[in-house]
Amino acid sequence: MHDIRFIRENPEAFDAALAKRGAEPAAAHLIEADEVRRASATQLQEAQNRRNEASKAIGQAMGKGDTETAEALKAEVAELKETLPALEETARAADKQLSDLLAILPNMPAHDVPVGEDESDNVEVSQWGTKREFAFEPKEHADIGPALGMDFETGANISGARFTFLRGGMARLHRAIGQFMLDRNTQDYGYSECNPPVLVRDVAMYGTDKLPKFAEDSFRTTDDRWLIPTSEVSLTSSVMGQILEDAALPMRMTALTLCFRSEAGAAGKDTRGFIRQHQFEKCELVSVTRPEDSEAEHERMTEAAEAILRALELPYRKVLLCTGDMGFGARKTYDLEVWLPGQGAYREISSCSNTGDFQARRMNARYRPEGEKKTAFVHTLNGSGLAVGRTLVAVLENYQQEDGSVAIPEVLQPYMGGLTRLEP
Repeated sequence: MHDIRFIRENPEAFDAALAKRGAEPAAAHLIEADEVRRASATQLQEAQNRRNEASKAIGQAMGKGDTETAEALKAEVAELKETLPALEETARAADKQLSDLLAILPNMPAHDVPVGEDESDNVEVSQWGTKREFAFEPKEHADIGPALGMDFETGANISGARFTFLRGGMARLHRAIGQFMLDRNTQDYGYSECNPPVLVRDVAMYGTDKLPKFAEDSFRTTDDRWLIPTSEVSLTSSVMGQILEDAALPMRMTALTLCFRSEAGAAGKDTRGFIRQHQFEKCELVSVTRPEDSEAEHERMTEAAEAILRALELPYRKVLLCTGDMGFGARKTYDLEVWLPGQGAYREISSCSNTGDFQARRMNARYRPEGEKKTAFVHTLNGSGLAVGRTLVAVLENYQQEDGSVAIPEVLQPYMGGLTRLEP
């Protein structure tokens, strides 16, 4: 959500920021809607004040024996009582109209985000690791996995496309990866482990900018709850409506949860294999910070995600997303893309974003700076540390052996009971 005061005072700058994201100018329309909102609010306040004044004057007139004035005031109060509900409804409608207009506009990009239209305009920041040289033609995970317990057929029979049934060592390796991520995030980077709900209400989805724009991307239950597309929704919403003390910041939370996405608009993309599933697990990172600390926190969060890839010895690159490829609520995003030798390509495995106060305004999450009476909106950040299924894919492709087995990365072996490889 945007600050309407900023838009009123900086309409050209606001429209210029939207233009970088490929959006049409909106400042004039928003300012007009805000003027209507302010006028209706003023009219309502004046009517309420007059009702209170007239009600008080009735007693004073009666005390003086001025029945004529008292009766006139009573008539005025009665008329105001009839008028007020309509004024209240007008004020509510004007407020909702402005909120609805603001809610569908993307966040403004940070000053150092490259301007571009799509992923081809993203900027590579760095690369890490050496791509393994194979003595044989490396296979894609979808060809390696079935003999090791990655059962696509059973998953599809039970639930349809984009579901997979993991068995035996493959299921254990998947679990090991998630547990390893949680341990690294908590022990090495100080994130607090959480186990949040995976079913949430509208207010949580709206506050984390998933509603109203992306309703079709998520699954909704018959009792009007949502299956979370990421635990960013649950973790960030834990500060919804709160005023935090300065000493409580930064808050750093991590959770390993099931996530659910309808993948609307992804028809034909990654239909083969384990890359794009309706149900998957992800180890999420969420930070809540003071505004002046969020840029440094963004770098720290991205480093936490990178550290997991380095520990697994998976080659990757770090990419700064351009304005046309960033998520709706982000003001700056780094993607981490892991190398998949079977595909001969880098694929996204983590996305770490600073949303500034965009989400905080939507969920009214504030803090009280030390020594000040006024509150301010916090900044929120989120990132994948990492997507478990995509990490499993990367392990399978990078650690595959010519005989069809897959070596277990050394850091995961303690989570596998000492097992060093998956055998067909």
